[in-house]
Amino acid sequence: MTSVPTSTATPLPLRRWILDLSATAVLLLVALIGFWPSFAGPSFLVAAVGGMLLGLAIAAVCALKRWGILIVAGFTIAAYFLFGGALALPGTTLIGVVPTLETLQGLALGAVTAWKQLLTTVAPVSPADGHLVVVLIVALVASATTASLALRLRQVWWALIPAASALLLVIGLGVPDPAFPLTQGVIFAAVAVVWMSLRTWWAPQSSAVDVSEIDPGRAAHMRTRRMLSGVAVLAVAGLAGAGLGAIAQPGEPRHVFRDAIVPPFNIRDYPSPLQAFRKNVRDEADKTLFTVTGLPEGARVRLAAMDDWDGIVYNVTDGGPGTSSAFSPLRSNMAAGADGQKATLRFDIGDYSGVWVPGTQGEDQITFEGSRAERLRRSGYHNTATGTTVVTEGLQKGDTYTVDAVLPKIPTDEELGDTAIVKMKLPELHNVPEELSTLAAETVTEAKTPIGQVRALQTYLSKNGFFSHGLGSQAHLSRAGHTAERIATLVGGEQMIGDDEQYAVTMALMAREIGIPARVVMGYYPKKESDSGVFKATGDDVHAWVEVNFTGYGWLPFDPTPPEDQEPQDQNTKPRVDPKPQVLQPPPPPQEPVDLPPTVPDDRKPEDDAPNILGIIGVILAIGGISLLTLLILSSPFIVIGAWKASRRRARRNAQRTADRISGGWDELTDRAIDYGARLSPGGTRFEEAATVSAALSLPAATTLADRADDQVFGPDDPSQGDVDAFWAEVDSLVGGLGRQAGFWKRVKARLSLRSLTGRGRISARMQELKDAATARVRREPGNIDSKTTRSESETS
Repeated sequence: MTSVPTSTATPLPLRRWILDLSATAVLLLVALIGFWPSFAGPSFLVAAVGGMLLGLAIAAVCALKRWGILIVAGFTIAAYFLFGGALALPGTTLIGVVPTLETLQGLALGAVTAWKQLLTTVAPVSPADGHLVVVLIVALVASATTASLALRLRQVWWALIPAASALLLVIGLGVPDPAFPLTQGVIFAAVAVVWMSLRTWWAPQSSAVDVSEIDPGRAAHMRTRRMLSGVAVLAVAGLAGAGLGAIAQPGEPRHVFRDAIVPPFNIRDYPSPLQAFRKNVRDEADKTLFTVTGLPEGARVRLAAMDDWDGIVYNVTDGGPGTSSAFSPLRSNMAAGADGQKATLRFDIGDYSGVWVPGTQGEDQITFEGSRAERLRRSGYHNTATGTTVVTEGLQKGDTYTVDAVLPKIPTDEELGDTAIVKMKLPELHNVPEELSTLAAETVTEAKTPIGQVRALQTYLSKNGFFSHGLGSQAHLSRAGHTAERIATLVGGEQMIGDDEQYAVTMALMAREIGIPARVVMGYYPKKESDSGVFKATGDDVHAWVEVNFTGYGWLPFDPTPPEDQEPQDQNTKPRVDPKPQVLQPPPPPQEPVDLPPTVPDDRKPEDDAPNILGIIGVILAIGGISLLTLLILSSPFIVIGAWKASRRRARRNAQRTADRISGGWDELTDRAIDYGARLSPGGTRFEEAATVSAALSLPAATTLADRADDQVFGPDDPSQGDVDAFWAEVDSLVGGLGRQAGFWKRVKARLSLRSLTGRGRISARMQELKDAATARVRREPGNIDSKTTRSESETS
């Protein structure tokens, strides 16, 4: 016979309340602490602890008042919207507590969208971005479900299911590198074992042995043995877990949901902005591209940072994490832990357009405004390594946004002193002109410090070169582009003539040739500082410079471009360094059109569509899995109740004796009547129960069915299987009639009711046996005692 969980019908002692609520709180705290790495600290604890306490309070009150699961669910939803603003979205509330319309909207949408937002945001995430909604939902639902099952059922196993599900869900929503994996596992297992052991003493399972009849000394001995067994199991489990955790450390990080959800963005799908440098100068010199308000003195507006060169174009690296192509979705607190001058810049976009977002170094948060704000935010990606941002929607005229930044301090050469340059791996360069290696080595010969070497490269180009955008009559002197041929012509010609595009690329290549990691940055800065702090950027303000990473100071800017008034001469006026062997120069190539930037061939190997399809499938499966798991957690009480009732019905229908199957059919009818609101008096006969059901639910056929049950249970012969099937068919017909008479919500409430399961209105099995025996004695006639009645009386005795 299938066993089913039994519930507690008698009032719970105080120690049982303390045990169940305390164990639930500890288990869920152990599970929720897994959010620590995702938030890089304890900032999530307010939502976690607050949600857990709300769930425990709801479960305790509903268990005390014996309210059903629908009321528990209603209170849980109400608590989510009433307290969710203060715990998860305090920025949208009044005085941090009172929910507003924005709060309710954020909570409603967050219950669906916050899961994806958490998984697609690079950790550590910021609490201000709404990620605490996930923590609150997990804590609230898991605590309410776990505590409700613990307080209503004798078997603690059922309460461990939602607690363990919460632990697994937090792991899946976390990061590959957990914070306290060994501690979490050991404490969770230990608390579960201790909880089960204590519940065995304070709420024992139903047994054929009456504990009150056991000798007190023997009872104390049994309790001691149970306690020692529990301690032994706990010790073995803890030592085994600690030992395995110490000697079997995983060689790879664990796999979590965010591993399968990769933002569908590749910066290499967009051309390098440096290709359009000359176009900016020529076509947009008099156009106001954007206006910056609040730009500090000496600060620059950066557009893109590039560290890869293939001989044709300088671009971002086609690499992985930590490189110039490692863009992740926008979030707040992007400059966590940065030191420097805090500034708030407002950008109003004019004639500028493109995916690269004008910003500044040390961006902490970007807030878009206007009708396109949400679209821009959702399509925004930021690279913390390069301090650059893109929006795949593309900026256009009228867009406005605010940048909160922490601008790093630019040290002097004296402050740098002997500070070393950070040794880092950058992409391998290809097709570098041979002249650059020799020229770079000769240029830094007399430099004694790292900063001295970088300054030597910068000074050589800015002092010995000439400036020209190649516009108008100087088109033949300074061609656009920064290919290998163009750079070779720059350093190998009679005069070095070019603008920021050529000089920045040349210095970066020279630095790379002598082992100095460098990158090219394109952006804007004013020629003269404005007293008002307002900078109206035009195409004439576009610049390119070089950045080198110094230990403890970060990436520092260097400008190798000669002053604009240092124009080329008609004769050979290029100063020379120490004489060196002449290098045969290749003949000049055919003249290229000035207004067309060089095309960029895609030398990457074609990628199959399969990875993209697999990625999309992975995202769908991950989101679907999270949603399904959430629905399972939310609906787990309903599933448990349905499975419990179905198991009890199956056990009654398949009882060993046919008479017991008839009795089980009557019990099934009275259970359903209790769920629909009937209140049966303890100790009543079937006739009395039928009268109560008939009066309470307008079911007169119950009286006839009760007489039929008594006749078949106490008749001279056992009922046949046909009698059993007919009786159960009549029971199902009467129960179906109850459902048809009731409304939809009353039907749902009856199916989810715990009244028939908790024993309220249902007499015990022992009382049922005594009642049946008494009925048999009344009904039997002298001299007509059948063997079955005799067995029943002997069992009753």
